[in-house]
Amino acid sequence: MREYLLVFAVAAVVTYLATPVARMLAIRVGAVAAPRNRDVHVTPTPRMGGLAMLIGLFAGLKVADRLPFLGVVSAQWPEPNAVMAAGAIICLLGVIDDRWPLDPLTKLAGQVVAAGVMVLLGVQWSFALNPRGDSTISLGPETAVPLTILVTVILVNAMNFIDGLDGLLAGVTAIASGATFYFAYELAVVKGFERASPAALLAAVTAGVCVGFLPHNFNPAKLFMGDSGSMLVGLLSAASMISVTGQVAYGGYTGPSQLLPSLIPLAIPLAVLAVPFIDLGLAVVRRTRAGRSPFAPDKMHLHHRMLEISHSHKRAVLSMYFWAALVGFGGVIASFQASPWPVLLLTVGVGLAGLVGLLLYSQRRERRARGAGPDPNAGLDPNAPVATAGPAAPAGPPAAPPAAPVGVRVGAAARRGRGGSR
Repeated sequence: MREYLLVFAVAAVVTYLATPVARMLAIRVGAVAAPRNRDVHVTPTPRMGGLAMLIGLFAGLKVADRLPFLGVVSAQWPEPNAVMAAGAIICLLGVIDDRWPLDPLTKLAGQVVAAGVMVLLGVQWSFALNPRGDSTISLGPETAVPLTILVTVILVNAMNFIDGLDGLLAGVTAIASGATFYFAYELAVVKGFERASPAALLAAVTAGVCVGFLPHNFNPAKLFMGDSGSMLVGLLSAASMISVTGQVAYGGYTGPSQLLPSLIPLAIPLAVLAVPFIDLGLAVVRRTRAGRSPFAPDKMHLHHRMLEISHSHKRAVLSMYFWAALVGFGGVIASFQASPWPVLLLTVGVGLAGLVGLLLYSQRRERRARGAGPDPNAGLDPNAPVATAGPAAPAGPPAAPPAAPVGVRVGAAARRGRGGSR
């Protein structure tokens, strides 16, 4: 465990120190995100944060390679070298897109190439759970290769999709990686597997680079992760998930359920990203019904709605952190219980309670804003003498209204009055 913590710290510190350098480089080459109508930020902000994260990734894995306990991972498993090669390719693709925006087809082709390199270097979904029993079946290359590429490309784009608020993607990925690390390490302890595992190592490094980048990216962000960073963390998350889910034969696992333990690592990133996926589907339906392109931008995405509910950028991001931690760690804890249902029900209950509390808080703020009218004493001099009521003036005939100017008709004046500003 100490060596995992050391690798995590090295990745975090190196990423933190490299981020200002990446920011200066982004400004120099002109990789700056100008505010758009659908964006949340209001000032031009540089991107290309993925370069700093890539440096932190390399530093963490190289340090792990020289440690007595974790050094066996690179010697026995292909994941570290495969991730560094594929990560460099997808980060370079993101850097190009951050500076010169690429069309979706070109970007998709680059993602497939990066995922293919990772597969060729040995990261493949080699095992799958047998739906008819508690054993696992081995997958051949004709199934493992396309499945691994498909899962990787989906996670890369899903991570890219939720990068809409300052600090959102970095924090959610760090939490999901922490949950994946906890599952991989606890599984090794419970079942007697080798504790120096590539899945735990990749999860620790991924969490480290995200934590190191987060101080520069939290609201107000000094640097955006950009496609270079979002696609990189998506690739890392996919590699870690595949390593712990698809490269271990779970046959004979005696847990609360033969299905649940094997599906937990796959469910963690999917559950964390469930709300963005739902929001994406709703966006397609909403735009199609309105007669617009499904790719037409608008301001009704998840992060816009969270801002409306939370009334605060930071509160919206922290709410997403809460969701990610609840789903990720709640699912992992449930997988190691003799009876997982109480933990799962408690997780759902806490999540619903948090959502209800957030909605009630939002409604209370709205009612308070509607109930607060203008100050009746606004504009009055507090030092002015207070007028006292004197004797009532004798009643007299009502004053006659002033005569209208000569040549001006009342109807015309009324018409001119209706033509003013509303």
